[in-house]
Amino acid sequence: MARRSQCWTGTPEVYFHKTIDNSRLVKVEDPVHAREMRTLVVALCCLFALVMTYAWQHFSAIEYGYKIAVLQNQRDSLLEMNRALHLEEASLRDPARIDAVARRLGLQSPQAGQVLHLDSPLPDSGTPVMASAAPVSVISAR
Repeated sequence: MARRSQCWTGTPEVYFHKTIDNSRLVKVEDPVHAREMRTLVVALCCLFALVMTYAWQHFSAIEYGYKIAVLQNQRDSLLEMNRALHLEEASLRDPARIDAVARRLGLQSPQAGQVLHLDSPLPDSGTPVMASAAPVSVISAR
């Protein structure tokens, strides 16, 4: 008997395959659950729209920051170029340099009466002007 109890584990279990036909069942709509799902979908859409708006503004601010940095660098380089051009203009307008270049080219100083200042006011149109046949050099001094 003791030997038999060691082998005996209980009654055998038998499983039978049974087909269940659910084709005649009708699903009943739950209006409370449907309303909860619609509310959840609307809330998620609003949250998504808010997050995307924040992300768009954030990335636009970063992009504008980069554009501002590029424009500031461009402005600084243009200011430096403008300063260099003003220095070059000042060195080219130096009367001592102009006189040295003119003497090197063999030019002479103008004689009295050869210089006509264009910045001076014109004589009155009613007064007669004497014509001269002497060659005239025009030098404008600024």
